[in-house]
Amino acid sequence: MLNSLLKSILKTAVYFIEQSDRVAGDVRDRVSDSFESASDRVSDLRDRAQDLYEGENHTLRNLLTFAAGVGVGIGAGMLLAPASGEEIRETIGDKVQDIGDRVRDRFSSEARNATGTEGR
Repeated sequence: MLNSLLKSILKTAVYFIEQSDRVAGDVRDRVSDSFESASDRVSDLRDRAQDLYEGENHTLRNLLTFAAGVGVGIGAGMLLAPASGEEIRETIGDKVQDIGDRVRDRFSSEARNATGTEGR
């Protein structure tokens, strides 16, 4: 009786080991397939990005990207600065107004130069 009980326990243990090995193999295969798929996608994205930057001159886009990065950096710096909320809001408002004034001045001077009305 004890002998048959030990045989049953061993058979059950071997069965579980075989099943876990089979499941581990399936998981390994799925992970490998997912990794290959992700690798292919990254490779495709890299190729597409390389095609975008090799063809045309993207000076304006690069300049706008840089300006956006600077703006985000300045905004983050102001928000993380050790000042009160009121001071930060006032500073942000002043900066926005200053930038708006510069843009208006720039475009109005360019408009005057384009129409030839400057100096009259």
